[in-house]
Amino acid sequence: MAGKAKEALIRTKIKLQQWKVNTGRVLCQQSGEGFVDTALKILISVVVGALLLAGLYMLFNDTILPTLTERIKSLFNYKG
Repeated sequence: MAGKAKEALIRTKIKLQQWKVNTGRVLCQQSGEGFVDTALKILISVVVGALLLAGLYMLFNDTILPTLTERIKSLFNYKG
């Protein structure tokens, strides 16, 4: 019985040492994407999307819709 308990204690010590090494390795890593990078990407995409929507809104209101209404009125304004 003493032999099995000693083996279990040794296995536990080895597992703890492996966990300690792995934890230290993970904590020392310099790679990865930070929260600031992700927030900046989201902010840029929101601003670009808003600018794109504003541009399309202005284009449709000032250019496309007035000419389209004129064409539709001229189609139905038949005095033949």
